[in-house]
Amino acid sequence: MSCNFGKRASAEVLALSRHPDGSAGQSLPWVPPGGRGRLAQLATIVLAAGLCLASDLALAGSYYLRGGIGLDTRETTAFTDTDCTSTTPAALYGCGTGGDGARLRSVGDFGTVASVDLGLGYETGAARIEVLVEYRPGYSFEGRANYLAPERRQEVSADLSSVSGMLAGFVDLAALGLPRPGPFAPFIGAGIGTVHTRIGQTTMTFPATTTVVPGGSRTGMAWMATAGFAMALNERVSLDLAWRYTDLGEIRTRRGAGRVVWRDGSREPLPLDIAPTKARLKSHGVRLSLRYTF
Repeated sequence: MSCNFGKRASAEVLALSRHPDGSAGQSLPWVPPGGRGRLAQLATIVLAAGLCLASDLALAGSYYLRGGIGLDTRETTAFTDTDCTSTTPAALYGCGTGGDGARLRSVGDFGTVASVDLGLGYETGAARIEVLVEYRPGYSFEGRANYLAPERRQEVSADLSSVSGMLAGFVDLAALGLPRPGPFAPFIGAGIGTVHTRIGQTTMTFPATTTVVPGGSRTGMAWMATAGFAMALNERVSLDLAWRYTDLGEIRTRRGAGRVVWRDGSREPLPLDIAPTKARLKSHGVRLSLRYTF
């Protein structure tokens, strides 16, 4: 059975990409004020067309299920204000310069992070298309603020978790005629989708006080790129070992009630109405998984 969605989808995408005056848009669709609904409609059409194509490809290939584990090393992460000029609520950092001469912020990383992922896909010759879900159950940010001189105490810590879902594609390079090193089949891939991140309260420890910042959650866009090797264990089972770069977009703390606590108890805690902060979450690491073909 063939999918006839393509022409209609292309026409709708073209219509959405035109300006109100009827002229063709450039590389990105025109978005009117409050046009998130049109972007959502466009994304739905594109995704539906992709899934329709996948269903056609599946007729010539096989379904598979893949499960794996991974270890990621996070890139250096910097938390800054979403608006450093905010006064009500108050910006946590502000627009000034810190004791190290850089913009006020907190800089650190999330260390080594474990993850689990599950994929359901179609394999057709040199190509695979897969719906991928990845869960990172818990990792910790450890860093330093720069309000004070670098040698003074200003540690920052927070806990985070994330779950992402992507539509990914993979290409078997050996099937395209590239050299195959023994039993290993090299592949490359990429994926795009959404991620939901949740960050707990942030604790900032200074020489005499501790500042507590409310946590938050956010749903946004995520993408990944990967390269690796597959090795067939038998007719149905393959072992995949891959490197993966992942961009989970922004994580954000929410506006909310924070507080400053004097650790010696000399003063009552000072409540604070704190504006949101943000950071970009990127990582790279390895994935080991088993793939079972039905």
